[in-house]
Amino acid sequence: MATDTRGDAATEDKGKPAGKRTAPALFVRQVAAELRKVIWPTRSQLINYTLISLVFVLIMIGIVSGLDWGLQKAVFAVFG
Repeated sequence: MATDTRGDAATEDKGKPAGKRTAPALFVRQVAAELRKVIWPTRSQLINYTLISLVFVLIMIGIVSGLDWGLQKAVFAVFG
């Protein structure tokens, strides 16, 4: 099994003391360093991804609305 740890504590971190907090300035520097590593999408990619997401959401709204309408009609036909 992929999650088998063979009896070892897989999530135990022995190198860091528990409860130690980083300073706010260090945290901000680390966040800025991580953001520099991000590959940001171009404007055309961003527009494309946004349009794909909106079309997907609209299709899902149509499917759910159609199922809701069909089930409503079926329930009213059986019980109404």
